[in-house]
Amino acid sequence: MADNREVVIASLPKGPLAASDFEVRTAPIPTPADGQVLCRTIALTIGAGQRAGLQGSASYAGAPVAGRVMGGTGFAVVEDSKADSIPTGSLVVGPTGWLDYSVHDATAVTRVADDAEPATTLGLLGTNGLTGYFGLLDIGRPQAGETVVVSAAAGSVGHIVGQIAKIKGCRVVGVAGSDEKCAMLTGELGFDATVNHRDPDFRNAFKAATPDRIGVYFDNTGGPVLESALFRMRTRGRIVCCGVVSQYDTSTPGPGPRGVPGLLVNNRVRMEGFLIFDYADRFGQARKEMSGWVDAGQLKSKVTEFDGLEQAPQAFVELLNGGTVGTTIVRVSS
Repeated sequence: MADNREVVIASLPKGPLAASDFEVRTAPIPTPADGQVLCRTIALTIGAGQRAGLQGSASYAGAPVAGRVMGGTGFAVVEDSKADSIPTGSLVVGPTGWLDYSVHDATAVTRVADDAEPATTLGLLGTNGLTGYFGLLDIGRPQAGETVVVSAAAGSVGHIVGQIAKIKGCRVVGVAGSDEKCAMLTGELGFDATVNHRDPDFRNAFKAATPDRIGVYFDNTGGPVLESALFRMRTRGRIVCCGVVSQYDTSTPGPGPRGVPGLLVNNRVRMEGFLIFDYADRFGQARKEMSGWVDAGQLKSKVTEFDGLEQAPQAFVELLNGGTVGTTIVRVSS
């Protein structure tokens, strides 16, 4: 067998993330014990929320520590199984981390179909798609005819949220970081309007894009975009707090936006956060419904791919810099 490459956190970033905050090392390939499986990573996904883990602002991720293999979700093939429930050769999804080979308890990985495709499994039907599905439908509860605004709308979660809102009969406005992304959202994914948050006249453009104000705001960014949305919410509107990507890639996150709690009180707006793990018992239902939308041509998946495990740090940096669209995938092996 080949060496086991590992991408290790070399140092905790003190400012914007750099590829030099990681290094590639080699280690022995581990051996599974009874009830465990040895997995070879085929692909892994990178999300902006992992930067919150390095920052120490995601309590569910535990305290960040240098010298550890970078964590993450991967699509893998079982090379050696000591568990009857998952035979050797099975395809699985699990917390592989950024490495070639990893050992897990059989209960820690999920077996997927033999013809499953990594990008779709990790993206649209993985954590990203599930986050969009439950965040919008359970927390946002959009009603047909309402205006739904999505920030980081060309990102891994945002591009899915906007399409689901369209399926539910809503008018959808996406906020993205470039004119190219905005054009993709309206031209390819069916958004009704978009606003570039880097536009010098953003506030006026945002107001013009939401003439009937906002029924549901799906927040992936925090910061100035969230503040602008607060001032545009309708009475009894809902704000879904999914992520704060504008505040992740720094050691000095900014203060919260103006208008809290005053605007929430005056307009009776509900602002609620969530963790996708709380919906684990309903993942199957969500995947079935989303697969139906894909088959009907109503839901499309966008992916940015990088080739090679050693590209994972640069992929992470580009994601945080706004250089990727949809789900960010690193292909590790065939």
